[in-house]
Amino acid sequence: MDPHRAERVSETVREELSEIIGFELQDPRLAGVDVTDVHIAPDLKHARIRVVLNGGETEKQAALRALEHARHYMRRELARRLNLRKTPELHFEPDPWPGGEDRLETLLKRAKKMRGSAEKQP
Repeated sequence: MDPHRAERVSETVREELSEIIGFELQDPRLAGVDVTDVHIAPDLKHARIRVVLNGGETEKQAALRALEHARHYMRRELARRLNLRKTPELHFEPDPWPGGEDRLETLLKRAKKMRGSAEKQP
């Protein structure tokens, strides 16, 4: 298996989940939820999705419950949109550093990957 496949799938899943959560789910508890990072296991069976949750502790817990409630729908949507043999199980968790050093490092890695893949294409 291509060693960078999980990374590419992670980025695609992040983009699709951002679209689904931001524009398709009609749950008001998910207003302002942002997908910051997706880590997919090398076997593509599980995906850990980090999200920024706005509001107080009560609103954050409600948003996490809403994500858990909608995760089967989101997994089906990912299966429909992506051409994968296996669609990973989705596991949501709050991003401990939304906008912190980890986020900056992730964004820099993502930009470097995108620049590298753009240079490789003819």
